[in-house]
Amino acid sequence: MTGHAETEAHFAGSNKLFISVWVWLLLLTGFEVFLGYIQLPVTYMLVILMGASIIKAALIVAYFMHLRFERLNLVLTIVPARSSDLPYAAGLFPDSFRRGTFALQRRPLRRLRSTRILG
Repeated sequence: MTGHAETEAHFAGSNKLFISVWVWLLLLTGFEVFLGYIQLPVTYMLVILMGASIIKAALIVAYFMHLRFERLNLVLTIVPARSSDLPYAAGLFPDSFRRGTFALQRRPLRRLRSTRILG
C-alpha cells in the first residue's frame, strides 16, 4: 500500500444550481401550458412543444441525473439509445404517408335482431 488515499474530485452541484434548473423547468412547463390556451396552428404548436420537451429532458438528464458531471456515463447512455431509436424511426416513417388512405367510413348502425333460445 502506498499509504495515501486517492481522492477523486466529484462535483455534484450546489443547491443554488439545482434551484435555478428547477425554476427553468417550471418556466418551460408554464410556457407549454400557456401554448395550450392560445390559438396556434397545430404544426407550430407541436414543433414548439417538442422543442421545449427536449430542452426539459436534457436539463433533467444533465442535472438531476447528474450526467452533466459524468461525461462517460452520459455518452454511454445517449449513444446506444440514439443508435437504436433512429433505425426504428426510419423504419416506421414510410407508414406516415399512408395516413390519408385510412379514412374512417361511417356506416349506419344496424339493429341486431334479438334471438331467443327457448330451452
